Amino acid sequence: MWTFLRYLLLPFSIIFGLIVWLRNRLYDSHVLPARSFQIPTIVIGNLAVGGTGKSPMTEFVVSYLSSNYKVAILSRGYGRKTKGFRTVQTDSPAIDVGDEPLQFKNKLPNITVAVCEDRCTGIEKLQGDHQLIILDDAYQHRKLSPLFNILLFDFRSFSQPMFVFPAGNFRDLLTESKRAQIIVITKCPPNISSEEKIRIEEKLRRYNSEALIAFSHIDYFEPVNSDGRSIDIEDKDIILVTGIARPQPLLDHVKKKANAVNHISFGDHHTFNDSDIDQIIKAFQSLNSSNKIVLTTEKDYQRLKPYKDRFDTIELVYLPIGLKFNDPVQRDHFCNIISDTIALSVNQP
Repeated sequence: MWTFLRYLLLPFSIIFGLIVWLRNRLYDSHVLPARSFQIPTIVIGNLAVGGTGKSPMTEFVVSYLSSNYKVAILSRGYGRKTKGFRTVQTDSPAIDVGDEPLQFKNKLPNITVAVCEDRCTGIEKLQGDHQLIILDDAYQHRKLSPLFNILLFDFRSFSQPMFVFPAGNFRDLLTESKRAQIIVITKCPPNISSEEKIRIEEKLRRYNSEALIAFSHIDYFEPVNSDGRSIDIEDKDIILVTGIARPQPLLDHVKKKANAVNHISFGDHHTFNDSDIDQIIKAFQSLNSSNKIVLTTEKDYQRLKPYKDRFDTIELVYLPIGLKFNDPVQRDHFCNIISDTIALSVNQP
C-alpha cells in the first residue's frame, strides 16, 4: 500500500537510484571488473525485495536440467549467521546455511547445494565437480558475468509505482531488466487476461526488446506434516504462521479451504525464538476446536524444525508450492531457450 509517508521518502529514493545507476554503469563500461567462467552459470533473480518466487523457479529449472547435467545450486544463504563457503546437508541448521538453501537440499537431496556470499568464490569451489551452476538471487551480484539471466517480477508489482528504496520496494532500476534473456511474471491469476499481459509486456519492452516474457502462477501442492504424510486442510481451523515477504496469496489460498484461519505474520526470513513459539502455541490452544493444525510455508518450516519438540502434541504442517506456467507453449519455449543456450556453451571449444 502506498502511503503519504512513502512519497515523502522519494528524495532519498532518487539518491539511492543514482547510486545504483552509477554502479551498474561502472560494470557495463568495465571500469568495475566482472568475471565469467567456463562452466555455464544461470542467474535467477529479481529487481524487487523478496516475494517474487525465486525458490519455485530455481526448483523448476534444476529439476528440468538435472537429468542431463550435474547441477549445483549456489545461494548467498540469506539470514544465516555464518560466513564463507558451505555445502548444505539435509540436516544442516537453517541458521548456518539459510532457510531457502536448506529447502532446496531437502526437496532435491541428490543435488549439490552450497552457500557463499561471494558467488565467484562459490563457483570456483563448485566448478570442478559440476557441469552447470544455478545461482539463486544473484541478479545484483555484478562481479559475476553469467551465461544467462532469468528475471522475475511479481504480478502485483505492476499495479504499484516501481520506485527503489526507501519509497518503493525495488533494490534495482527497471532499466536493468535489459540484462535478462528471460523475464517471468510470477504469481499471476491463472486466468490473467490478454489485455493485462499486453499492458505488462509493453512496459517491459521499453527496456528489453528481445527477452521471452512468460507468465506463471503458484501451484499449491498437498500439505505435508513432519512425518512426510499428506494432510487435508479442508474445513480445519488453522493457525497460519508465515515469515515471508508477501504472504497474501498464501493466506487467500488457505482461506478458501479452511474453516477458519488465524494468521501470525513475521518478517521475511524471520529467525524464530522461544517467545515466538510460545505465541504460536498459545494461539493454537485458544482455538475452540478439535480439528485444528498449525500450518506454515515450506521455507518457514526449515526455521521451525529446531523447535519440533515444542510441537509434540500439535500437528505442524507445511505447504509446498511450485511454479506453473499459464501457457504450456511458453513453458516449452522457456525450456528450449535454456537447453539450447547451455548446449551451445558446453559444446564451445
